[in-house]
Parts: sequence; structure tokens; C-alpha cells
Amino acid sequence: MITWPDHTTDHRPIALTATGGIDRAAHHRLDEAWLGAAWSHPTTRCFVVSGGQVLIEDTEDGRTELVTMPSFDAPLTEAHRYFLGVDEDGVRYFALQKDSLPGRMDGAARPAGLREAGALLSERDAQLMVHAVALENWQRMHRFCSRCGERTAIVAAGHVRRCPACGAEHYPRTDPAVIMLVTDPEGRALLGRQVHWPKGRFSTLAGFVEPGESLEQAVVREAGEEAGVAIDRVEYVASQPWPFPSSLMLGFVAHATSAEIRVDGEEIEEARWFSREELRDAFASGEVLPPAGISIAARLIELWYGEPLPLP
Repeated sequence: MITWPDHTTDHRPIALTATGGIDRAAHHRLDEAWLGAAWSHPTTRCFVVSGGQVLIEDTEDGRTELVTMPSFDAPLTEAHRYFLGVDEDGVRYFALQKDSLPGRMDGAARPAGLREAGALLSERDAQLMVHAVALENWQRMHRFCSRCGERTAIVAAGHVRRCPACGAEHYPRTDPAVIMLVTDPEGRALLGRQVHWPKGRFSTLAGFVEPGESLEQAVVREAGEEAGVAIDRVEYVASQPWPFPSSLMLGFVAHATSAEIRVDGEEIEEARWFSREELRDAFASGEVLPPAGISIAARLIELWYGEPLPLP
């Protein structure tokens, strides 16, 4: 068993993982009468999602909020209205998929994707946004039946597509990917830099799970393929939805049997072992840039590092 320092008292939560008080209420998705009544209720709120973006705005007290509107003010849409759930106060939420975001007369709102908004929004708003973005991505990419090629119809409040020709039902796709912080026998952490990343940007190793492969096997394989390191212990930490466009990131810590590194040169251009002191000095000098945004990678590194990473 790998022993990690306990820094949970001051540890930042993993973005996009909290429920935010939203009950997805999946049992209502096939109840058209209930959905119709919910949509018409005066407290119902909705928002538009387009190309993975929504409108957000900054409040006078320093918060950032998802821009929502009553259903009676919503732009018209045909089938692309997705039920997201009910909050603790009984408010129902819907997302509307459109080709573009609506304009705002007051000019206070701005478009934003999850990479920007996910770290700014409240847990409730972030959960609503990640749900809506994931559904929109899937809906845009899977309009036709994979069995017979016929255009499918949206059912279950946006969570199923049904083929009218062959009767096949298609569900939102989620692609599992492992992301891992690897340590060596000296307790150093392995960080790598992808070929297309800016100079100095380092992060954890990651990769998609292959068919017929367990998560632990994927961690071992990816560490070997990307950095040439052999793994003998793997420990699960946490997961994070990552709809870019349809992944679920499964976070691990892993222990390497030696410090030898052989990068593949295709995905990973450079990989290095860092002690905590070396990484702290590299952050301070600007030689190494921490993972940007809301990825679970930063949380995995912090678990080993023992304190929050500097802002990118």
C-alpha cells in the first residue's frame, strides 16, 4: 500500500465532481406529462449550451454565475431540450442546445467553456454545466444509428437517441481514461510534457483504457508506453467527468520499480523525476508551469506535493 501525506484539511476539491445539490431525477425522463409540467412551472430555470459554451456573468459580490432564465423567456427549440435535474428547493433545470448563444442586452454576460468556467462557478452551476456540455457533445456527434444508419430521434429528455427504423436505442458515450501520478523508490514524482504543450508545461501521465483492459492494466500499460517505466503498485484516488468531448478521468497513484525513463517521443516529448524541493524551485523560477485549469492532474500532484500548486 502506498503511503501518502494527509493534507485533506487544506486540500482543494476536485472540480466538477460535487453534485451541487442537484438530483438528476432520472425516473422523470420518460414521463412526458411531468416534463411538460416541469417546463411550464414558474420557478423552472434554463440556459443555452452551444459548442461546449454557456453564458456566465460576474456578480457585484465577486461570484461568477451561470446565466439562466425562466422557461417562458427561453429561445424556441424543437427536440433539443434536455432535463438536467431538480435542486434542493425544487427548482427544475433544463439545457437548450442551439447553434449559437443568445445575446444579452446588458452586456454583462460572456461565453465560456468548462476549462474557464468550471473553476469559477458554484458547485451547483458547475454540475449543471458539465451535464449539459456532455449531452450536447454527444447529441451533436451521434445523430445517426450505428446499426442501420437512419437518423435517430431524441427521447428520455435528451439522454437517449432511438432509431425509428430498427428500434435500436443509443445512450450517451463515456470514454474511460486513466490519469496517474507515478512515484519512484526515492519518493520523487514523474511529470511529463506532451509534444504540443508550451515550453515548461508538465503534468501527470494519462491515456485511454483499451477494450478488454482493466483500469489497473491501463495504468501499467500507459506508464510503460509513454515513459518506459515499470509499475508494481497502483492505487485508485478519484474520478472526474471530462466532457472534451466524452471522457471520464479515473485518477490513480502508482509506484515505479526503478527511475529509468524512456519517453515515446510521440505523445510525451520529455519526462522528469522531481523531488518536492526540486518542483518547488522549478515553479518559483518559472522553469516548470503547473497544470492549467480544472483537471484532476493538479489534485493528484497536490496529493503528493503536500500543498496547493501555484496558479498557472
